[in-house]
Amino acid sequence: MNAQPVGGVPVVEAVGVTKRYGSTPALAGVSLRVMPGESHALVGRNGAGKSTLVAILTGLRKPDEGVVRFAGENAPALADRDAWRERVACVYQHSTIIRELTVAENLFINRQPLRRGAIDWRAMRRDARALLDHWRIDVREDARAGDLSVEARQLVEIARALSYGARFIILDEPTAQLDGEEIKRLFRRIDELQRDGVTFLFISHHLQEVYEICQAVTVLRDARHIVSAPVAALPRERLIEAMTGERGGLDVADAARRAPLAAGVQVALEVSGIAGRDYRDVSFAVKCGEVVGLTGATSSGRTGVGEAIAGLAAQHAGEIRVKGAALKPGDVPAALARGVACVPKDRHHEGLVLTQSIAENASMTIAGLLGRFGIAPPAKKRAVGQRAIETLGIVSQGPEHIVSGLSGGNQQKVVMARALASDPDVLVLIDPTAGVDVKSKEALLSVVDRVRDEGKAVLVVSSELDDLRTCDRVLVMFRGEIVAEFAAGWKDHEMIASIEGVSLHEA
Repeated sequence: MNAQPVGGVPVVEAVGVTKRYGSTPALAGVSLRVMPGESHALVGRNGAGKSTLVAILTGLRKPDEGVVRFAGENAPALADRDAWRERVACVYQHSTIIRELTVAENLFINRQPLRRGAIDWRAMRRDARALLDHWRIDVREDARAGDLSVEARQLVEIARALSYGARFIILDEPTAQLDGEEIKRLFRRIDELQRDGVTFLFISHHLQEVYEICQAVTVLRDARHIVSAPVAALPRERLIEAMTGERGGLDVADAARRAPLAAGVQVALEVSGIAGRDYRDVSFAVKCGEVVGLTGATSSGRTGVGEAIAGLAAQHAGEIRVKGAALKPGDVPAALARGVACVPKDRHHEGLVLTQSIAENASMTIAGLLGRFGIAPPAKKRAVGQRAIETLGIVSQGPEHIVSGLSGGNQQKVVMARALASDPDVLVLIDPTAGVDVKSKEALLSVVDRVRDEGKAVLVVSSELDDLRTCDRVLVMFRGEIVAEFAAGWKDHEMIASIEGVSLHEA
């Protein structure tokens, strides 16, 4: 699968693109050149700037500085959506196909052929069939889109983009929901489309796929352009080094310096053969006083496993036990009663009531312990809130401070306080430092060491290396399964390679 670029003027070129949100740079002087007929990979860790660059390349955002050109001409005005559709399209990880409509209706939505003022259904089906045949996409034009496989829906989206005239397609995590054979078929179609003159920008967390399908690669890190090179000229080690850079230098405990657990320590959490929407046959155990990391790319299934343990989502099979007692699937109150507490992935929707105070939020999981019938006296709630402020260093005006008025880092500290309030035996932390500043990260991760010293079990579900450095061992998930385990003291490049599904020892 090595369709070669045909050369010439770049299909798309971004030069010195900068985009800020407030004082935070989402992109800082980023440049990108994609040549005709190639498949060009765009890679980088979470927060590197990939999504912002895609939004600019598709006309959804305007850069603060820099220019974007298509085939040597400046990009159209943002309001000219038809002109953008003729130049570029993005097939997102989550399909934009309307499942209740037919393939033909999806292909020509909002531009159906008309006859005497009404939709000409026969002409639309005929045009759809001709379009699908031209691009050799083997689906029925009258099939209901919701009945198609994920793979087929992606190809229909590509066909729809091509029908507008675009020959530059951005594929955003196209393999995230596909199995091995579907991925192979998709790659064959990409290769064939390249030979027909279609150019791709390929975004993936699975670096092995970059080497299978792409001819060139651009790496972003911390909102900046790091390197662009032919894939053949960038060995795996150098690609991973470009993505990770130097370690951030957070002042957090490194588990490699801890004394090992004593023999015979009780198991606090036991996960046996659980399966869910995006994971299967996952088994592991966490002992009292042990910190275990669970990592992987966004589509690895790690978050689903963490949410199953916390009761936020029910597994379809298998069992979760806490100190020998089985947890009822998908039941947060039952998990809390058994000693499981959680810092969820989405603090705004699952972790906080933004219109309430620090005291209300921090005491939410223990209201039944503070007062009869779950009605806690205000003074007791304020005491819980004040203790959280002092213990976690929450910068606020006091326990009555409404959490919507706090910074992101301080809001996350309130979520942590809520989890700790129930004095859990098992603490599940899902992306605990996402979107917070360095000092807040240090404060949040220092909790892990303290809770471990108290003899509690901690599961850190994250892809952030600094989060994982606090773990006694780290389990790596890839496409729904645990594929590797690292003891504390691992090397960054080895961990990243495992997360991305790359073998550093392959030829």
